[in-house]
Amino acid sequence: MSSDIKDDKSFEYNKEKLAEYDSEDNTSPKFVKSAEEKAFLKKLNWRVLPVVFLVIFIQFCDKSALTIAAVQGIRDDPMLNVKMTDDQFAWLGSIFYLGFLICQVPNNYLIRKFPVGRYLGVTLFIWGIVMAATAACRTYSQLLALRFLLGLFEGVTYPCIYIVMNTLYRRSEQSACWGFLGVGTGMGTVFGVVIAYGLSYMEGIAGFRAWRWGYIVFGILTVLISFITFFGLIDDPHHKLLRLTEKEKEIVAERARDNCVVRVYEIKREQIWEAVKEPRLWLLVTANTLNCLQNGGLIVFSTLLVKGLGFSDFVSILLQIPNGIAAASFAIGFVWIATRTKKIAFTAVASSVVSLLGCVLMATITGTPKLAGFYLSWAMTGVGALIQTLVSNNVSGYTKRVFYNGMGMVAMTIGNFVGPLMMTGNQAPTYTGAMIGFSISNVGIITCLFSVYFIMKRDNKRRLEHATTTETDIYLDLTDKTDKNFVYKL
Repeated sequence: MSSDIKDDKSFEYNKEKLAEYDSEDNTSPKFVKSAEEKAFLKKLNWRVLPVVFLVIFIQFCDKSALTIAAVQGIRDDPMLNVKMTDDQFAWLGSIFYLGFLICQVPNNYLIRKFPVGRYLGVTLFIWGIVMAATAACRTYSQLLALRFLLGLFEGVTYPCIYIVMNTLYRRSEQSACWGFLGVGTGMGTVFGVVIAYGLSYMEGIAGFRAWRWGYIVFGILTVLISFITFFGLIDDPHHKLLRLTEKEKEIVAERARDNCVVRVYEIKREQIWEAVKEPRLWLLVTANTLNCLQNGGLIVFSTLLVKGLGFSDFVSILLQIPNGIAAASFAIGFVWIATRTKKIAFTAVASSVVSLLGCVLMATITGTPKLAGFYLSWAMTGVGALIQTLVSNNVSGYTKRVFYNGMGMVAMTIGNFVGPLMMTGNQAPTYTGAMIGFSISNVGIITCLFSVYFIMKRDNKRRLEHATTTETDIYLDLTDKTDKNFVYKL
């Protein structure tokens, strides 16, 4: 067949399509949006992204409130009747992700049954209550329980956001979406630190330590954002808040064909089984897990790491601001490079190399210059954004994509759970052993990403040799394996 098809128009079409997506060939003409679609995209961005930003912002603030609490009195609060060790503090960080992990099983079912915006809004409200209730804890066991519940309810966030982004944006736009989420996380650090710094001056008011006021304030903010999310999050391209014109409905239909995802409520077990059999899934899961070892360890212990360099409590909090700026810059910077070069996998490798350099510096140098390594290590946000880009651009079939996203969340959860436990008390304040472990993890990430690249490149060549003349009907909900027109973006 491959010898005869080279005169077929479908071969030329697929050859051009492959050249557009192949990271080694940027000579093909690029897709150009019409003026109408550009206007629609601007409208979509302004109505979707502000709400998404608020969700990501508050999710990160709530999750990372513990690291600020570490220097605001939580470890020696007399009302808790315990002087917390490093290992006990690490478990407070890790148990959050145990709840996060358990959440993924019911979440994969519930996310198909309810409108995403309403589902996420209700969950935000509940975790806001949990967040505020943490301020009333009187024992270490109560802290553990509420951190677990916080993780249980926060665990729905990223799967919901992934589905929203997957269904609203073209594949070519989604790398920018994941970069935007990285910026949201980074800015969550910046704004959260500014708020937390102000709250540090509330020490002793009403008999509360400053960390308790932090949980109260962020809990109230979470509840407020839950109402905005419930009523304002656009989770469908035909959502009534978009108020589509007839021309925009045509644009939405074309964008859906390009995106290869149409939401269906049926769970297709054959798509799950197809995903399970793919080495690509397990390589991406491994890369995600290794990346989040570092993420979990550094988020929970970031203020303690900086304080260990000789800074005061207040300065240790303020020095988290460059941390957030670095995370946001790396996320958007590496995503921009990937978009410009069309080399997603290679750009993710470059991001991991920068993160590796940061971890090596943290493990080998001493004193204040270690801060340089600390900030460089946050290049891991670029790795995370680009791994998600590889999934969103290269997995089709609604159930299959949800399963890939779910497995990604499991991987992230395991990594974030184990990461803080690597920061053992006998390593304080430098935690050199953990930094060496994170360096090895980055080497593993680089290996996995190269493997994924070569698997998809091989499959693209096979599809070029067996091109088809039949246009794909997206409403058949085909997977990237069964859709013979699907071309992987490398």
